[in-house]
Amino acid sequence: MAEKRKDPGPSVKDAEVYEALRDDGASKEKAARIANASAAEGRSKVGHRGGEAQDYEDRTVEELRERAAELDIEGRSSMSKDELIDALRNH
Repeated sequence: MAEKRKDPGPSVKDAEVYEALRDDGASKEKAARIANASAAEGRSKVGHRGGEAQDYEDRTVEELRERAAELDIEGRSSMSKDELIDALRNH
């Protein structure tokens, strides 16, 4: 029997992309952000982004905390480098 999915709501502009990202383990916020970008700019354009950022492992703890602050990740000031990397990747 097929599982019936809940409609992600009117704020998500590309429900198909949203659900695929959620199935892959992305957070609701991240999935919505990517789905809305793909609806606005086109899936292929959004899919070709990236590759310019420095690896998290190559950044200092201070740089990771700054990025976590930009994303408003709670508890960042007491996180270790590994915890910050995990929080940033799973935000």
